[in-house]
Amino acid sequence: MHVSVMVAEVLELLAVRPGGRYVDGTLGGGGHAAEILARAGAEGSLLGIDRDPEALERAAARLSGVTGRHVLAHGDHGEVARLAREHGFGDVDGILLDLGVSSDQIDTPGRGFSFQADGPLDMRMDPTAGVTAAHLVATLDVSGLAGLFRRLGEEPQALRVAKAVVRAREAGAIVTTGRLAEIVSAALGGRRGSGKHPATRVFQALRMAVNRELEELEQALEDGLRLLAPDGRLVVITFESLTDRIVKQRFVAHAGRQVSLQQGGARWEGDLPAVELLTRRPRTAGDDEVSRNPRARSANVRAVRRLRPEEEANVKGSGVFRCQVSGVRKNHTMLRLPET
Repeated sequence: MHVSVMVAEVLELLAVRPGGRYVDGTLGGGGHAAEILARAGAEGSLLGIDRDPEALERAAARLSGVTGRHVLAHGDHGEVARLAREHGFGDVDGILLDLGVSSDQIDTPGRGFSFQADGPLDMRMDPTAGVTAAHLVATLDVSGLAGLFRRLGEEPQALRVAKAVVRAREAGAIVTTGRLAEIVSAALGGRRGSGKHPATRVFQALRMAVNRELEELEQALEDGLRLLAPDGRLVVITFESLTDRIVKQRFVAHAGRQVSLQQGGARWEGDLPAVELLTRRPRTAGDDEVSRNPRARSANVRAVRRLRPEEEANVKGSGVFRCQVSGVRKNHTMLRLPET
């Protein structure tokens, strides 16, 4: 069974209060959500979002005996703005994103996430929609596969693996996790002495591509910050360096910085809404938790607090800020305000 990681740290950083309104954008089995609702009390409320119908069923059972109002919604965390609006969750006090794949998904061979047991090469977190990993492996050319393995898996031998996959599929379609793992292992020579399975990075890359994880994350971060009430908090748990880097960069951009002016003084530059960093460095699990739950070893937790109106007014009055238009970082509008 999936065990939620760093629950105490999440509750502390969310500053869960009685009667608060919260969103768990990656509900999973409902472990974090149950603790949040328990602390929010009978007057509290929570919107739980997950793209996996099976996860929603497990969470519904877990939350059935917890006080407080909860609403469960099927969808991606990148749709948090729409789902919150549809279910009446505006100006929330806290949002949690627990990224990556759950233990329940990994431990079910039929879902195709793991090379530890043979299963169909699927990897969809929502098995009702989207293309499978087998489809990507069958249709991308060498360049496409190498780019995917390099960008999303950070695989240093991406081109070698891609060529091996294309050669192997000429002899027959690659439709199981076991066969793909064998192909990757053979291409990389088994990486003797390495603690990781040779196929780890390739499986990560395919999973992220199938589920559009980076796109969903960036949308969830931008929309989530706007969904927060003043003093509301956004907490994110990551398990890969790639996603942790995106969270760090987005949080730093919204925290902004003071830039020295040539004529003297300084001005603030950053993205709106402005936030305060609650974690300069990511929180990590302690030795006791890691011994009980090895999955927690790679967890990084980052958090921010949305500034109150008077705090943001001071920020906006001090220089240049960027207002997100489309919800993704590549599209910014620059606004120059009078210097004070």
